[in-house]
Amino acid sequence: MQGGIAMLAEKRELEHDHEHEACGCGHEHHHGHEACGCGHEHHHEHESDGHEHHHEEIHHTGREFDNISAGVEQRVYILEGLECANCAAKMERQIRELPGVEMATITFATKQLRVAASHQEELLPKFREICASIEEQVTVTPREEIQPSGKAQKKSIFQENRKEILIIAVGAALFAAGEIAEHMGAAPLWPSVGYVIAYVLLGWEIVWTALRNLGKGHVFDENFLMSVATLAAFAIGDFAEAVGVMLFYRVGELFEDVAVARSRSQIMEAVDMRPEVVGRLEGGEVHEIPAKDAAVGDILLVRPGDRIPLDGIVTEGESRIDTSPVTGEPVPVTVRRGSRLMSGCVNEQGVLQMEVEKPLSESMVTKILDSVENAAASKPKLDRFITRFARIYTPIVVLAAVATAIIPSLITGNWREWIYTAITFLVISCPCALVLSVPLAFFSGIGAGSREGILFKGGIAIEALKNIKAVVMDKTGTITKGEFQVQSVIPFGRESMDALLEMAARCELGSTHPIGTSIVEAAREKGMTLERPEKVEEISGKGIHAVTQRGEVLCGNRALMDMFHVKMDRYESGQYGTEVLLALDGKLAGCIVIADSLKKEAKEAIAIMKKQGLVTAMFTGDGQESARAVAGEAGIDRVFAQLLPQDKLTHLQEMRRENGAVMFVGDGINDAPVLAGADVGAAMGSGADAAIEAADVVFMTSQVTAVPESIAIARRTGRIAMQNVVFALAVKALVMILGFAGMANMWMAVFADTGVAMLCVLNSIRALYGKTVLQKY
Repeated sequence: MQGGIAMLAEKRELEHDHEHEACGCGHEHHHGHEACGCGHEHHHEHESDGHEHHHEEIHHTGREFDNISAGVEQRVYILEGLECANCAAKMERQIRELPGVEMATITFATKQLRVAASHQEELLPKFREICASIEEQVTVTPREEIQPSGKAQKKSIFQENRKEILIIAVGAALFAAGEIAEHMGAAPLWPSVGYVIAYVLLGWEIVWTALRNLGKGHVFDENFLMSVATLAAFAIGDFAEAVGVMLFYRVGELFEDVAVARSRSQIMEAVDMRPEVVGRLEGGEVHEIPAKDAAVGDILLVRPGDRIPLDGIVTEGESRIDTSPVTGEPVPVTVRRGSRLMSGCVNEQGVLQMEVEKPLSESMVTKILDSVENAAASKPKLDRFITRFARIYTPIVVLAAVATAIIPSLITGNWREWIYTAITFLVISCPCALVLSVPLAFFSGIGAGSREGILFKGGIAIEALKNIKAVVMDKTGTITKGEFQVQSVIPFGRESMDALLEMAARCELGSTHPIGTSIVEAAREKGMTLERPEKVEEISGKGIHAVTQRGEVLCGNRALMDMFHVKMDRYESGQYGTEVLLALDGKLAGCIVIADSLKKEAKEAIAIMKKQGLVTAMFTGDGQESARAVAGEAGIDRVFAQLLPQDKLTHLQEMRRENGAVMFVGDGINDAPVLAGADVGAAMGSGADAAIEAADVVFMTSQVTAVPESIAIARRTGRIAMQNVVFALAVKALVMILGFAGMANMWMAVFADTGVAMLCVLNSIRALYGKTVLQKY
């Protein structure tokens, strides 16, 4: 996910590493820490001792590659020809067991093998040997060695599967001819010959693969199970049944493969916005070149309707850019000469010329794709459980089949009937529907989030998010815009408003926090010339003590005034916003009121969360009055104000005890501990890199509506994954029960295998679509 973190940092044209909470009576400095509730905060260190272990599973078990030893190489390989999800699980298990491999995971949806190991060049032949031993046609190629093939024309289903369709068609014709001949009373030899030819045509590849795999020790794969089942049908004289089942199986496999390929294509198209070619301007002419060949400094032409191909800067032209494919932000942005462009966005109007600032491998479109692929490699608990379950499911069903063939037959003497029943058990013992559909559902959910500017750092983040009962949000930069403005300057003595503003601005010249910069900006807007004080001392948690030509200045909160024994008899609190108190030579001189404004979508987003049955809360270092005013306007249930950063974790644990699993949304460096301590931590994309790194979910739009949207996507994804598991197991169990009762045939068993797998795949892709929360509510 490092690519996603880097891209979010680059996305911010103006970096606000210090957009953090106002303290309620002063403001924080040094820069990127939460105001403490009493004044400036400076470089607080945070302990992790208070973290509960609810979150460990997300950050450790779910994000396996986060804990790899330093210096161990991580590489990605493409598994071309990978067709079986259950086989992929076997490959992953065997590669993980290799000496020197710290971690390995195969993502069937992207056909990627991600490995953390030393000496990978030496291990690569072993990777290839393992994969080929399980699926002979699979080739293992380092991702960086795969060259784009240029613009690929989409092929029809017939073109992509011509050989398979032809075999099925001829086999079906021979099967039909045998059925007709049998019903017309032809001599038994002729239908039997037709059935044998049809079986050889349809099943020889499966039987040969099963025999070859037996020599490699792979017993319980679908080829072996189908071979045993159909050959056993031949043995008991059910020629038509054997051929029909093999025909139905091949048809089911074809539809399953098509469904998987289409699903994979739809998901990847939603997130893969990399261009294949770009138009480079040379000598006044446009030449199409592969996007990977575009170099930094090249001038590219971007026409109306084109997607911005690479990250760069506008050198000529003016237009409006749709950034929603990258950020989810629906409002187009105007760009002109000097404006920065993010790849993946769409040029809506004018013709633009842009200078390439980053090659394709470092541009936004590649980083988004890398982030989604990395997330797909992080497997949720349900996926890991199903993979483990599949290892014992097949042997158990096979043993049940053997027992069914032998024990009742010995008792009743009806070997034919019970062998037939056992055959149906063998057919439905393949766990592909389970192993395939769960990860595909979560991958669809990750793709759905990416389309809305929501980056999930793995399926386990989605899994945890669907169970959230309460949402706790930071105030500044999360619920509010983080754009502080001076609202009023209130003198308490002889000093004028301008004199107070200038005094405070001089103290704040070194600040990059929004509160400090807002005071400086207000002074400069009035044309004031600002000089640094002769001496500046920052007092942690209280404010600034400065020596100027005017005298000794205090700028901070009430705790600072009390520290220097400043009389407060003329001071009355109660202003909405953050009050910065000023004293000159030990006497209270006045205060400056600074306020932030609510994000326009915050109120609607909070209302949606309540409709989702969530408890909402706000954590802030701001004062009680200001915090209550913001929470009241937004409609937030609970407010915790004047908090030190370490206090947030304590209150978070309290919220968890009262309500259940808690999501925390923040954007500050100081939010990293509480983000890590929450059941799900989410960071605004406009926030600090430390918060983005610690979070499980990142909202690239930085909009509050992304919070309920992420929860809706997670719930939808979780429902679909569980539907697949329940449906697959229920159908298989039902067919087994009916088979034992003599009411199910092999055709039903094939449906319980390939038919169910296909339906689960189609159901999984639904996670990619669905109404947004704004449409739903």
